[in-house]
Amino acid sequence: MYLARNMVDYSNCNIDLVSVHEVGNKTNDEELTTSKEPLDIEDDTLRNYLKQYFLTNFKMDEFYSFTFSDGDHTMNPLYQYAQKIFDDKDSFHRNSISCAKHLYEVSSHPNIKAGDFYTVYFSKIIFEGKMTDAIGLFKVDSKDTYLKLLNEKNRYQITYDSGNNLNNMDKGCIIFNIDKNSGNRVLVIEKTSKSDVNYWKDIFLNLKPINDNYQATKTYLSVCKDFVTDHLETEYEITKTDKIDYLNKTVDYFKKNESFNENTFLKEVFDDKGVIESFQTFKREFTNERFIELDSEFDISGAAVKKQARVFKSILKLDKNFHVYIHGDKSLIEKGYDERVGKSYYKIYFDEET
Repeated sequence: MYLARNMVDYSNCNIDLVSVHEVGNKTNDEELTTSKEPLDIEDDTLRNYLKQYFLTNFKMDEFYSFTFSDGDHTMNPLYQYAQKIFDDKDSFHRNSISCAKHLYEVSSHPNIKAGDFYTVYFSKIIFEGKMTDAIGLFKVDSKDTYLKLLNEKNRYQITYDSGNNLNNMDKGCIIFNIDKNSGNRVLVIEKTSKSDVNYWKDIFLNLKPINDNYQATKTYLSVCKDFVTDHLETEYEITKTDKIDYLNKTVDYFKKNESFNENTFLKEVFDDKGVIESFQTFKREFTNERFIELDSEFDISGAAVKKQARVFKSILKLDKNFHVYIHGDKSLIEKGYDERVGKSYYKIYFDEET
């Protein structure tokens, strides 16, 4: 049985403490500069802007928990620093420095950018109907340039400056003071460009997805996609239209049902004893390699279906001339070969042209 999807309400939350440090790249001989004390934030308007900046970029779909190399989350440095803060709020700034030092130590790849590192203490967050606190960790390594218009006695001047875009957060996480014994509940953001390195979630934070309905839906769809697109043709002669048909049936099942039942799913989608047995073997190997547990029944997460469906391709690409989108009955499309022309062809049947 999987955990239900988490509900978080920030509407009445407070920002109690904020500490900021500058974290450079150790490999590039950049320094770590730590502040002496938390920021002095008295202005309510500024606090509201900070809440917008720190909280509104997170999506409430995929939650994580702390882990470590041997699976013991209590050995994770970030988990340890977070628990010290939750246990003793007066230790906030001291442990924010410890977090910054840990980030500095793991920022070893030369492509990791220097940036501002914020540690934030949030209170009065409602998590699944209960009030709790949370700790936010944020790395800002890209800034926007903006123009500023100045009016001095109807004489206008224009200047520019650089700063943080309130609607854009590069890397961040929120550690909720929930489920301490299993590594807390954590939300994460990690936006990267082509030149960036994916170090935030996996190396710095060392997180793993929690075992909930979102993760079960996401994983099962990933298994199906990999099986159909990469593995099935190694055992069976299968056309591209057959592959697309399997993928379409998979997505349709998850879209039209609120709960998942593996037996029903396999009959509706694959409907062949040999293919079903091949899929079950593939799924078992897939989950074993990744140390994942995947039940045969769970509630389907609409958010996970919406996200994963984007990578299910239903396009039949024919040379560089045609793209055929196949959304339904594959029996209405036939493949053949014209010996006179020396080319393959597809014949498509339809009732109406729109």
